[in-house]
Amino acid sequence: MKFCKKYQEYMQGQEKKLPGLGIKNLKKILKKCRSDLQCHNGIDRVLGNQTCPDHCTVCDGTFFPSLLKEMSEVVGSFNKHAQRLLEQHLASGFNKCFMWFRGKRRKNQYVTLIQEGKELVTYALINAIAIRKILKKYDKVHYSKQGQAFKTQAQSMRIEILQSPWLSELMAFHINLRESKIKSRNAPGFFEACNLTISDDGKPSLTCELFDSVKVDIDLTCSICLQDTVFDPYSLTCGHIFCYMCACSSASVSIVDKLKAAEPKGKCPLCREAGVYEGAVPLEELRILLRRRCSEYWEERRQAERVERMRLIKQHWDNQTKAIMGI
Repeated sequence: MKFCKKYQEYMQGQEKKLPGLGIKNLKKILKKCRSDLQCHNGIDRVLGNQTCPDHCTVCDGTFFPSLLKEMSEVVGSFNKHAQRLLEQHLASGFNKCFMWFRGKRRKNQYVTLIQEGKELVTYALINAIAIRKILKKYDKVHYSKQGQAFKTQAQSMRIEILQSPWLSELMAFHINLRESKIKSRNAPGFFEACNLTISDDGKPSLTCELFDSVKVDIDLTCSICLQDTVFDPYSLTCGHIFCYMCACSSASVSIVDKLKAAEPKGKCPLCREAGVYEGAVPLEELRILLRRRCSEYWEERRQAERVERMRLIKQHWDNQTKAIMGI
């Protein structure tokens, strides 16, 4: 079965109707562009190394804007639903009762969470495959690399779904539920494709593979402190994960003011993308997973950072007091 048909069947079979890519429509646009190029240049020239014009009215005016809009809708919907699901899972006390009552999910709550989480991860990965294939098709039709250039642009605009911090959180969520051995006769199968792997040199990573086509491999080593495992993980909006204190240090803000106080043009220390701190996300599911899997390391880091955090907090308030008193 061709992927286009498989993708359409998947999107139509969703219980919750989420936005997707109009692959058929995008292919029609590419077909029209190729036809126009053939009429303009002649078939023989098209079959050579003919590239799409710099100002192709079909591509610039229809294909890329359409794809950009659809990608934005897909990643926006994914982030919204993933955030809501994880908030339900991590809620406690009155908030948990209220959220489950509002969602009318008091019965078989974990069954519902597992199924929805599984569907969201699949939704993210199948759309990532669709985007990759349509851009590959674009480059094949035009004998160009503009499709790959567009993908790079989408990453800088943070609408590449594999960059979403909520994807790594959902992967950790699946592993946490699977390892907590929640048992129910009505529970669907756990999403076995998501795993936490540890390399021979002790470095962990989150991995997930779907359809033997897209493999997500998220490195969990902080590139600032270079520790084997990230501690108290935060994801910047570019998708890179760092220890919370390391991210604060990189953004030149105190742990009291937090990352939202970072300069709007602050850059990621790894990819140098600007404006990545304000929307940073604490990865609570990943923190739970690493704390359980790397318990000895986690306790050592917790003790060491507790002393350092107390020192930084005291230093912060001493500076604030001196500023108020004009010392």
